[in-house]
Amino acid sequence: MPNQRILSLDVFRGITIFAMILVNNPGSWSHVYAPLLHAKWHGCTPTDLIFPFFLFIVGVAIELSLGGQVRKGRPKRELMKKSLIRSLKLIGLGLLLTAFPYFDLANLRFPGVLQRIGIVYFISTVMYLYLSRRALVISAGSILMGYWLCMTLIPVPGIGPANLDPGTNLAAWIDQQLLAGHMWSQTKTWDPEGLFSTLPAIVTCLLGVACGKILTGYTSHKDRLTKWSLVGIGLLLGGGVWSMAFPMNKALWTSSFVLYTAGWAFLVLAACYWILDVKGWKKWSLPFVIYGMNAITVFFLSGIIAKLFGLIKVNLAGEAVTLKFFLQEVLFNGWLTPKNASLGGAILMMIILFVPAYILWKKNIIIKV
Repeated sequence: MPNQRILSLDVFRGITIFAMILVNNPGSWSHVYAPLLHAKWHGCTPTDLIFPFFLFIVGVAIELSLGGQVRKGRPKRELMKKSLIRSLKLIGLGLLLTAFPYFDLANLRFPGVLQRIGIVYFISTVMYLYLSRRALVISAGSILMGYWLCMTLIPVPGIGPANLDPGTNLAAWIDQQLLAGHMWSQTKTWDPEGLFSTLPAIVTCLLGVACGKILTGYTSHKDRLTKWSLVGIGLLLGGGVWSMAFPMNKALWTSSFVLYTAGWAFLVLAACYWILDVKGWKKWSLPFVIYGMNAITVFFLSGIIAKLFGLIKVNLAGEAVTLKFFLQEVLFNGWLTPKNASLGGAILMMIILFVPAYILWKKNIIIKV
């Protein structure tokens, strides 16, 4: 596939990682602009789009990386083995990131962002390799419908009727039975990357595969943009209608959330494609290309550096404070409003992470997971 087609995906990936760093690293969680926060429960903010976008991009990449190999007759068993190894690496990196720096295995959180990416990637790859296009569509629809029915009809043992409330819904109950003591420390009774909610996340990835198939199946700019736009608008409408019965919710990864966020992903990728590949406006895209070239590496480093900033102690006016507090106080708090100072802290992290990303890009090094 020509480089310019991959550029659109790389920029989309870079924008997603850029946004992920921005929302994950405020100078102070007490002072954050509303669009940079997740919805408190039901609903969908711009921040809630970020993780679905990444899983969607994984799906597009599955079609781009495996489609040609399948058509050339490369053994599916070999491709599946390769994807399993990559999946295990992602899960391992996720667990390492969670455990760092104390490595308290007795209370280690098992789920996580990289863990979910690894699981979703492998299952989606297996489905891609062994199911027909029709079977993929039926499977995706069945997962979304089945998840909806389970979450809204099955009584929760020990709780009562089916509900979508935090900590008492079916997905939370499953997490409590299988992940007790190993869930997100801020909730302890459920996990935003829990087991049951990973099922509809697979469909997010499969919709990315469908997007990739449009890219590889059509040759003209007009056909690609038309298909992406129509599908994107259709998914937005479908997600909006479904949300009346099954509210959009990132923590539960509801079926309406899957459709709605994938709709935006289709449209954002279409916009990137139109700007970069149709109009040829590429100069602005370089920072995002740099971030997107080693997206997993940048995400992993962002977690490690953020933890180190909270551990390293420095002296400030005779008092030992964390490096994060020191930088925030010295660089931003004295002259900016609280929310702008907090945003400044997030931008500082983006600048710091840009350095290793730039070095890797300059040396044309892609760290493959």
